[in-house]
Amino acid sequence: MWKNSKWHKKLTALIVMGALGISVAAPLPKAEAVDAWGAAAQALGVYAAYKSSLAGILALGNDVNAQVQSRIQDVQKNGLDGNDNDVQVVNSVMAQLLAKGNYVLKVNSLPFVWAVNDSKDFNAACYPTNYISINRALVRGLNMEPDELASVFAHEMTHGLEQHSAKNYAQAVAQYMGMSMINMDTNSMDWNKLNGLVNYSIAKNITLPTEYEADEGGFYLMASAGFNPGGGAAAMARMAYYLTYETQNFLEYQDPDTKRQERESYSDHPETKLREDKLAQMMSDYGCAHVTVKDRKDIYVDGEKLLSAESTSEDYDNTAETAYLVAGALAKAFHDYDSITGWNFRQDGQGNLTCLSSDRVNALLQKFLVKAQAGAKLQSLVEKAYAGEAASGARNKMLAEESKRNQKLAERREEVLNADGKAVKKLRENADAYSDYGQGDKALAQMQRVFASRNMDNLAESQAINARAKAVSGDFAGALSEADKAVAADNKNIYTYLNRADIYHMLGELDKALADIAQAKEIDKKNAVSYYLAAVIEDEQGNTEQAKADFAELYRLQPKAVSRIPDEYLQAISQKEYEKRQKDKAEARKKYAEEWKKAHKDKDK
Repeated sequence: MWKNSKWHKKLTALIVMGALGISVAAPLPKAEAVDAWGAAAQALGVYAAYKSSLAGILALGNDVNAQVQSRIQDVQKNGLDGNDNDVQVVNSVMAQLLAKGNYVLKVNSLPFVWAVNDSKDFNAACYPTNYISINRALVRGLNMEPDELASVFAHEMTHGLEQHSAKNYAQAVAQYMGMSMINMDTNSMDWNKLNGLVNYSIAKNITLPTEYEADEGGFYLMASAGFNPGGGAAAMARMAYYLTYETQNFLEYQDPDTKRQERESYSDHPETKLREDKLAQMMSDYGCAHVTVKDRKDIYVDGEKLLSAESTSEDYDNTAETAYLVAGALAKAFHDYDSITGWNFRQDGQGNLTCLSSDRVNALLQKFLVKAQAGAKLQSLVEKAYAGEAASGARNKMLAEESKRNQKLAERREEVLNADGKAVKKLRENADAYSDYGQGDKALAQMQRVFASRNMDNLAESQAINARAKAVSGDFAGALSEADKAVAADNKNIYTYLNRADIYHMLGELDKALADIAQAKEIDKKNAVSYYLAAVIEDEQGNTEQAKADFAELYRLQPKAVSRIPDEYLQAISQKEYEKRQKDKAEARKKYAEEWKKAHKDKDK
C-alpha cells in the first residue's frame, strides 16, 4: 500500500491467531527450555502454515472471479469517483505504464485492473488479485500530476508483480504461530504484550522491507515507461506537505517536527523524508550520477549549480516537487542519450537556447532554463559531463546496473515461457472467465500468454477459447474463422463445439448454435454446460418444453447450478427448490426494506 497500510491490521483480523516470520525478532527468556523434538515439530507446523497460507492466497490471486469481486467490494465500500477528469488522468497513466513499462507478470498472476474510488483517504493499494484500488484523495492530493501518479501506481504494480500480499500474509501467519507456540511452552509474556510484539515485528520485519522493494521496483518501472524519473521524489515531497497541512483524516497526519517523525513507531512504511531521499538518489543514479538536487531546490550537474527551482503553485510552496521534476528531466536525458547530440540544443525562436523534445516531461526544465537564462550554461555542463564519463566510469556503472535488472526480467520471462501445462491451462481458464465477464481485451491478453508458452497442452481448446474472446471483443469474422480451425483440429473435444456455439449465439444464428451443442452432447452426454446453453437458446426461441427438459437435465447433472434455472422452469423441475428460492427472495426484500427504513430514519435525525 502507498501510505496508510491497514494491511497488517487486516491480517491480524483475518488470521485471528496471527502472523509469520520463521525467525523471532527478539529471543524470549525461556525459549531455551523448549524440548528439541517439540521445537522441531513446532518448526514443521509453522512451515506448513506458511506454505498453506501462501498457496491459498496465490490461488486467490490467480482467480478472475476473485479479481472481479475485489473491485466490486472496493466500489461497494467507497463508491466511484464521479469526476471524469480524475478517471481520465488515472487511465492515461496506467495505460502508459502497462504498454511501455519494462515488467513481467508471473505465470500465476492476473493482468492489472484498477478503479478510482471516492475515498477521502490519501492511499492506493494493490490486492492479491492485481486489482489496484486508487483513492480519489490521492489523485487530487497529488494534483493529478502524471509523473507523481505514475510513481505511486508503479509502486503498487510492483507489489503485485512480486506477489507481496500473498508472501506477507503467509509470513505473518507463520510468525504469529511460531511466537505463540513458544509463548505457550515458556509462558514468557502476557498475551497482550505478545500481540504487540508480533504486530511490531510484522510491520518492521515483513511489510516494511516490501515497501522499500516496491519503491525501488516502482521507480524503474515508471522510468522505463517514459515518465519523469523525478516523479517519485516529487510525490514524496508532495505527500509530506499534504499529510501535514491538508489531510482530512487525523490518522494520516504527519507531525511537521522532523524529530518527532523519526521516533520509533509501529508504522509499516518508511518515513516520508527517507523515501524522498532514496528516490532522489535513484533518480541521480539513473542519470549516470550527473544530476543532483540540494536543499530541495537547487539543481546541480556534476557538482556545479545549474539553477534554483521556484514554486509554481499559488496554493502552496511546491518548490521541492518542481526541483525534482526539473532534475528528473535532466537525469532522463543523461540516461537516454550517450552523447550531447541527443539533447538537440537549439534556439527557440525567441532568443533562448533550449534543448530536448517539447513534451510534458521536459516542460518544467525548458521553462526554468528560459527563466534563469541557463540554456548556454546547461550546454556547457552537459559537454563537460560527457567528456568526463570515460574517466569516472559513471555511464558504465549505470549500464551495468541496468543490465542486471534486465537479466532478472529475462530470467522471469523464461520461467513464464517454460511454465508447465497445468499453469498454461489455468491461463486459458482465466481467459475464458474474462470472456464470461465481457472483458474480451483481458481474455485475448491471457490467450497471447497461452500461445507464447512452450508447453501449451491443447491447441484446439486454446483456439476455441481465443475465438470466443475475439467474439466478445467484437471481431466475429475472426472468431468464426478460428473456431472453425479449432473444430477441425479436434472434433472430439466438446469445448471446441461449445465455444463456436456461443459465438453463433452472439451472432443470433441460433439453429447453428444448437447444432454445435447437439454435437457436444453426442460426445459427452454428462457435460452440464451443453444442457445449460441449449436451454437458454431454446427459451429464447420460445421452445419452452425442450428448454424445460434441458434445464431439468442440468439440475440432475449439477444440482448446484440451480441458480441458473429461471423461476418458471424451476417450479416444474423442483417445487422444493422453487419454494426455497421464493423464501430467500422474501427475506432479502424484508432485510432491504428494514435497512432502507433505518437509513432514512437516521438521515431524518
